Amino acid sequence: METMTKIHPAAIIDPSAQLGENVEVGPWTHIGANVEVGDNCVIHSHVVLKGPTVIGKNNTIFQFSTLGEDTPDMKFQGEETHLIVGDNNTFREGVTVHRGTVQDNAETRIGSDNLFMAYVHVGHDCVVGNHNILVNNASISGHIHVGDWVFLSGYTLIHQFVKIGSHAFLGAGAYLNQDLPAYVMAAGHPAKPRTINKVGLERRGFDKAQISAINKAYKILYRQGLKLDEAMTRILANEEYRDVLQPLIDSINNTERGIIR
Repeated sequence: METMTKIHPAAIIDPSAQLGENVEVGPWTHIGANVEVGDNCVIHSHVVLKGPTVIGKNNTIFQFSTLGEDTPDMKFQGEETHLIVGDNNTFREGVTVHRGTVQDNAETRIGSDNLFMAYVHVGHDCVVGNHNILVNNASISGHIHVGDWVFLSGYTLIHQFVKIGSHAFLGAGAYLNQDLPAYVMAAGHPAKPRTINKVGLERRGFDKAQISAINKAYKILYRQGLKLDEAMTRILANEEYRDVLQPLIDSINNTERGIIR
């Protein structure tokens, strides 16, 4: 099969940049030094890619997005830091993603199959998993970890160092300043737990028994007035559904800022 890369003559590409096969680059896009772009990526007009940055295959980046820019974090003094992006991601208009800092792991990392809607911001040293949706103007600050299948609604704001567990859901305009456990739906300013992300779980193939087990664990954690260690003891007693409850258990055990309650 014939392969070719299409670069608009008005694009500016540094000689050190590496572009894979079947890459399309629109006009007035700037791809800087030490940037690698994988096969079958589509980079629309007016995009800025700065390095060191590695972008995987089948990504689409829309106009006015900037990926791999220096962080404005005042600790950053021009050290070599990185942005690593997986495959099959979509970055809509005006998305910004900054590289890491040496005070963390010196890299920002994004997984695969994510959708970043218009004007989303991903701060320095963030780790974003797979299959996540970040809606318009959602903003995650530095050092944030996002699991898989997370939904961040429009205009949500996340405090530095917060962790968001897999399958969690954050409502529109919410401000999250502590960890959001897996499966939990939260909303408000500051965000408070509301229920489990039942619709999301159904869409991803969780059966009724699994969802019921997650809902029971949620009620133990949030509705019975128990201390956290007491709630965890009861959740851990459910051996039959330990596998499905493990993401919730891990997100509680691994918290550093504490979970929202």
